[in-house]
Amino acid sequence: MTFQWTAVATFLYGEIAAVLLLCLPFISPVRWQKFFMISLWSKLAFFWNKAFLTIIILLIVLFFDAVREVKKYSTVHMSEKVVNVNTSAYDHIQMKLFRSQRNLYISGFSLFLWLVLRRIVTLLTQLAKGMITQQALETQVNNTTEAAKKYLTENEKLQQATTELTAIKKQSEGLKREYDRLMKEHEQLQVGGSDKKKL
Repeated sequence: MTFQWTAVATFLYGEIAAVLLLCLPFISPVRWQKFFMISLWSKLAFFWNKAFLTIIILLIVLFFDAVREVKKYSTVHMSEKVVNVNTSAYDHIQMKLFRSQRNLYISGFSLFLWLVLRRIVTLLTQLAKGMITQQALETQVNNTTEAAKKYLTENEKLQQATTELTAIKKQSEGLKREYDRLMKEHEQLQVGGSDKKKL
C-alpha cells in the first residue's frame, strides 16, 4: 500500500473511532457542546471550514483516482481473460484490480464518514443548544409557577381580609344604628323625665 492510501486508511480508522465515540449514549450532547467550546477549538474554528473543504477535495480526488484505476484494471482483466495469457500476469492484474477496488472503498468510505462526522457534530451542537434552552425554559416555567402560587396565596389573603373588612363594616354600621337608636331612646327618656319633673 502506498503512502497516500496508508494515510487515507488511517484517516478512515480515525473517522470510525470518532463516529463511534460521538455516538456513545452515556455522553450527553451538552457535554460534547462543552468540549466543542474549548478555547482551542474556537481558535481553530477559522481554519475548520477551510480544512474541511480541503479534506473533502482531497478525498474526492482520491476517490476518482480509485474509480479510474478500477476501470483501467477491469478492462485489462476482461481483455486478458479472453486472450488467455500466462497465469502470473493474470494474477498480477487480479492483484492490481483488488488493490484498486480496496482503494476505491477506502476513499469512498472516508469521504462518506467525513460528511457524516461533520453532520453528527452539527446535530450534537444543535441538540445541546436545544437542551440548554429547554432547561432554561423549564426553570423559567417553574419560577413562574411558584410566583403564580405566591400571588394566588396573597390574593386569597387579600380576599379574606376584604371579607373581614366587609364584616367589620357591617358590624360597625349595626353598632352605629344601635347607637343612634339608643341615643333617640335616651333623648326620649330625658324629654319624658323632664316632663314628669314639671308635673
